[in-house]
Amino acid sequence: MTTVNAYASPSATEDLVPTTIERRDVGPHDVLIEIKYAGICHSDIHTVRGDWGPQSYPLVPGHEIAGIVTEIGSAVTKHAVGDRVGVGCMVNSCGECANCQKGDEQYCLKGMTGTYGAVDRDGTVTQGGYSTHVVVTEDFVVTIPEGIELDVAAPLLCAGITTYSPLRRWGAGPGKKVAVVGLGGLGHMAVKLASAMGADVTVLSQSLKKQEDGLRLGANSYYATSDPGTFEQLAGSFDLIINTVSASIDISSYLQLLSLDGALVNVGAPAEPLPVNAFALIGGRRSFAGSMIGGIPETQEMLNFCAEHGLGAEIEVIPADKINEAYERVLASDVRYRFVIDTATL
Repeated sequence: MTTVNAYASPSATEDLVPTTIERRDVGPHDVLIEIKYAGICHSDIHTVRGDWGPQSYPLVPGHEIAGIVTEIGSAVTKHAVGDRVGVGCMVNSCGECANCQKGDEQYCLKGMTGTYGAVDRDGTVTQGGYSTHVVVTEDFVVTIPEGIELDVAAPLLCAGITTYSPLRRWGAGPGKKVAVVGLGGLGHMAVKLASAMGADVTVLSQSLKKQEDGLRLGANSYYATSDPGTFEQLAGSFDLIINTVSASIDISSYLQLLSLDGALVNVGAPAEPLPVNAFALIGGRRSFAGSMIGGIPETQEMLNFCAEHGLGAEIEVIPADKINEAYERVLASDVRYRFVIDTATL
C-alpha cells in the first residue's frame, strides 16, 4: 500500500478537506499513474452531497483524470512508464458479460466499478482523481495522444465521451441538424464535437449570455429557451437533440423540436424524474433516449478524434485549495467551462 495526498469529502454536508488515502500495491495487470490534472464534474458534486443516494465517507471524488504512468505490473502490455494516459468514470467491470465483450463496459451486466464511491475488487471503496496517484488495471487506462495537453484532456474523460458517444450512435454528421441543450461542461464539448463531425449545430440555452461563446465553439445558431417564441420557431427542426443539463426541464416541449424520427438523448442526470407526454413522442415517431459515458474502445476513439481535430475542453485550472469555491461556482453556472485541479498543489 502507498499513502498519497488527496482532497476528500468528510460527509454530505461538509466542505472537502485535504487528507491522505491508501492506494493498493501495483499488481501484475495494474498501472500506477501520477495524476497531473483532475477535472471537476457536476457529478462529483451530486455524489458527495448525497443527491444520488448515500455514500461511504470520507470520499475522494474525481473521474476526469490525466497523468503519466510511473510504474507498471509485470504482465502489463498496453502501457509503459512515461506514457500520457487518462482514466474516466470506471476502473473495472466483469469483463465477461455480453456488454463487456462488446466494449460497452459502462453497461456491465454485473455492474461496472466506478472510479470513486464504488466497491473495488478487493472490497475497499474506490477513491477518485482528486489525489496525486491512482492504481488502475491496464484495461481501463486509455492513451492521451500527442497533440492534446493533459490539462485540457482531463475533462474529455467524462464530458468528452459522454457527449461523443450519443453523437456517434445517433449519426451526427454532414446533413444532420443537432441541438445541444445547455452550454456548460458537457454542452460545450457537445458543440465542439458535433461541429467537428460536420453537423449543423444549434445551442438551446436559457439566455443569450453565452451566445458569443457558443458560436465561437462551433455552433451555427443559438437560441434562448426562456423565449416562448423559440419553441414555435424551431418546431420540427432537429434530427438529434442532446440534453446536457442536470436540472429538470420540460422534455415534452423539447421533443416537439424534433423532426420525424428524431431523437432526444438525455446525458444530464437530474435527481428528479423527467415526465414525458406520450403524444410528444407518437406524433412524430420520435425517440426519447439516454446515454451514459462510453466503453473503453469508444473512449480511446474519442481521444483520437479530438487529437485529429485539435479539440480539448475549455478550462480554468485551479489549485486544490479552491475546490470548495469551484463547487459553489459550478452550482452557480460560473465557469467556462470546466474547472481542472492542478494536482501538484495537493
